[in-house]
Amino acid sequence: DQVKGVLTLQGDALCQADVNLKMPRNNQLLHFAFREDKQWKLQQIQDARNHVNQAIYLLMNRDVNYQFKTGSEVLKLMDAVMLQLSRARNRLTTPATLTLPEIASSGLTKMFTPALPPDILVNFYINLNKLCLTLYQLHVLQPSTTKNFKPAGGSILHNPGAMFEIGNQRYEVSHVHKVECVVPWLNDALVFFTVSLQLCQQLKDKISVFSSYWNYRPY
Repeated sequence: DQVKGVLTLQGDALCQADVNLKMPRNNQLLHFAFREDKQWKLQQIQDARNHVNQAIYLLMNRDVNYQFKTGSEVLKLMDAVMLQLSRARNRLTTPATLTLPEIASSGLTKMFTPALPPDILVNFYINLNKLCLTLYQLHVLQPSTTKNFKPAGGSILHNPGAMFEIGNQRYEVSHVHKVECVVPWLNDALVFFTVSLQLCQQLKDKISVFSSYWNYRPY
């Protein structure tokens, strides 16, 4: 009930974002949206795509009539392909851990009009098949209360009470709002990664079985 938003994701780019936040204390409604000339690139999707491209390159970087000479040659290729596919999948299933100062200094804060209030932080990320929006409300720590100051480390999601310092000013997270939405094509991508890794492993298993026959020498 506190946060509602409409996001438009095209490939690796968030090309539109429209967010409404109801402030818990006074029920004031804040509205901010992406500037029309701005898009936000999701690094996770870019990285996943780059790993897929590398896997395709490994498979296609041979003459069409190339003949593999040994089973170990095929196993080596499959290991390299599976490594890239696993890295691609992991980029979608494992969001980056960020510190609050990293979120505060991100270019994402300059994407909105009107500008985000100084006590609001926003972060977008992919988690499995979902696009996630996290919004942090902050309050300034007074000098008299900073004796117990302990800056928070990196995390995917920071909890209320997390503290950080930026620009000689110390803050504490007072409220955290997270909303998420399933993206169907991300779900398809994860399924395809799983199937492709299984196919690679099946080929490796078959090669290994035949290799054991070739290496067998009866007395």
